[in-house]
Amino acid sequence: MPALLAVSHGTSDAQGAADVRALVAAVRAAAPHLAVHEAFVDVQEPDAAAALAAIDGPVVVVPLLLSSGFHVFHDLHGIVAGRADAVVADPLGPDPRLAEVLARRLPAGDEVVIAVAGSRDDRSAVDAEGMADQLSVRLGRPVRIGYLAAREPELGALLAQHPDAAVSTYLLAHGYFNDLTRRRADGHPISKPLLDGSEPPAELVELVLERFSAAAVQLDRAHE
Repeated sequence: MPALLAVSHGTSDAQGAADVRALVAAVRAAAPHLAVHEAFVDVQEPDAAAALAAIDGPVVVVPLLLSSGFHVFHDLHGIVAGRADAVVADPLGPDPRLAEVLARRLPAGDEVVIAVAGSRDDRSAVDAEGMADQLSVRLGRPVRIGYLAAREPELGALLAQHPDAAVSTYLLAHGYFNDLTRRRADGHPISKPLLDGSEPPAELVELVLERFSAAAVQLDRAHE
């Protein structure tokens, strides 16, 4: 059985860091047969490359990231490139279970804007659009995307055009982008990030383990 290396972005926000640790702990508790390790691509230690190097035997790297992009395809695929016994799983989003968590937390509003971090990588934009579509299906009404960086429409500018919109925060945890979302959404009802200081949603724990299992099958096939 491969080890699971859960890799998040990393944050200097104490609440955000604690919430991500709680998610990893919940994954560990839900799958006590697995060796579950934690690492980061930035800000916190251990960094993903060092953590991977310290694990003997097969490893599935599970990105605790909501979309594809630079960190997944450059950082994580880069560190497994020299190891035949390591593979990178898909990121957590988009997924209907994330839409369920977002819908559960959405405050009342005549319109809905989903706040997304944003990336110059087009694959990240495709994933963001997919998540907006899934939330729209779940809610039964349109969902617009407001980006916090790198892409348009920028969240604050979009909200200025839709003064009665509620903001669905599509971020994993508290940190820089969550603070930015709150500043740019000033005056609008806004949801908390997916990890918000309470027990990690069961949907996220399930997603991490499902991404692990799918990638573990891929790793097994590569060694047949």
